[in-house]
Amino acid sequence: MSIIKPFKGLRPKPELAKQVASLPYDVMNSTEAREMVIGNPLSFLHVSKAEIDLPADTDVHSQKVYDKAKENFQQLIQEGVLLQDAQKYFYIYAQVMNGRRQIGLVACSSIDDYFNDVIKKHEYTRPEKEKDRIDHMETLQAHVGPIFLTYPKNNTVDSLISKIISDQKPVYDLQAEDGIQHTVWIVQNNADIDLLSDIFNREIPFTYIADGHHRAASAAKVGKKMREKMGNSTGEEEFNFFLSVLFPDDQLAIMDYNRVVKDLNGLPKETFLEKLQSSFFIEPVDFGNCKPAALHEFALYIEKQWYQLKAKETAYTSDPIGILDVTILQEKVLKPLLGIEDPRTDTRIDFIGGIRGLKELERRVDKGEMAVAFALYPVSLQQLMDIADSGNVMPPKSTWFEPKLRDGLLSHLF
Repeated sequence: MSIIKPFKGLRPKPELAKQVASLPYDVMNSTEAREMVIGNPLSFLHVSKAEIDLPADTDVHSQKVYDKAKENFQQLIQEGVLLQDAQKYFYIYAQVMNGRRQIGLVACSSIDDYFNDVIKKHEYTRPEKEKDRIDHMETLQAHVGPIFLTYPKNNTVDSLISKIISDQKPVYDLQAEDGIQHTVWIVQNNADIDLLSDIFNREIPFTYIADGHHRAASAAKVGKKMREKMGNSTGEEEFNFFLSVLFPDDQLAIMDYNRVVKDLNGLPKETFLEKLQSSFFIEPVDFGNCKPAALHEFALYIEKQWYQLKAKETAYTSDPIGILDVTILQEKVLKPLLGIEDPRTDTRIDFIGGIRGLKELERRVDKGEMAVAFALYPVSLQQLMDIADSGNVMPPKSTWFEPKLRDGLLSHLF
């Protein structure tokens, strides 16, 4: 069963929360981050992407960057921008995007649950990305980017959270520049804290990583390393737990995660489209009708023309991995036709989250950066959980969750 713990949140003064809160470090590049912080010295990007405060040619994975992150982090604490609660609490974090609301419980999850697969995964991690977050966490001695977890809906948890947020005022209630509302409450009542801990321990057999596989793996490995170094760990030290936000599965939505490829692997356009016909029904369409509307539908953009692709039944299998559209695209198009054997490492492919829209696919191709774009129908949360339950992993870049959790509103010191 799932172990969750309250913690002493490190968080901004309420009047400074909007300035501090930032998007996660991995949804923008360094150039974009530099632009985002102009005029805002309190942005948490100074901690999560500290290279923005160093020369542009600085290696983003150098110790200089992590040391700068620590310096900036400590400065926010010393200047009283960030304050740590005196008691251990849970927190409730609600987000509203386009009228849809999701409400999560902010808690610390167990590294043992991670290693024992009580916390289930659906993606492989890359060693270099793990090392980056390990070095960042070890230098800061803190978890500053929460892991986005989901769990099977539980009526008792829902009812208790609803009661708490109706009975008390939030500590933060802010609208970010992108229009998304972020609201945070503190669960201060000990009886509520004990009940929430007990419910998860008795009734929630598994939680699932929705977003943050690299952060979760890194936090677990840092905790294990510190436990081994201590030698006589009780298992209750703060490094045995990592920052997470847990959302019930019925409140979440997954967006499409699309692909663009630099070239056609030497194939003329006509030959490429002809070869696609062995696995897909193809029809030219205008932009207004190109967005995939169902499983096994794709959109393709090439030389200023959109095409609708529908996978033939021979193009996929019924197992949890084989039925995924990302698998169909990889096994029937990217690998055999475009020569992309491993999309995790091949530099000819790039991935574009659905939040950017299909016009972004057009832009990348029309600029000449890419030769062809593919839009996919979103993976369902049930598909994600089925794959995690089966012990399998999805192809890389299969899911894009929105809205993103904001860094800086709550951090965990260990």
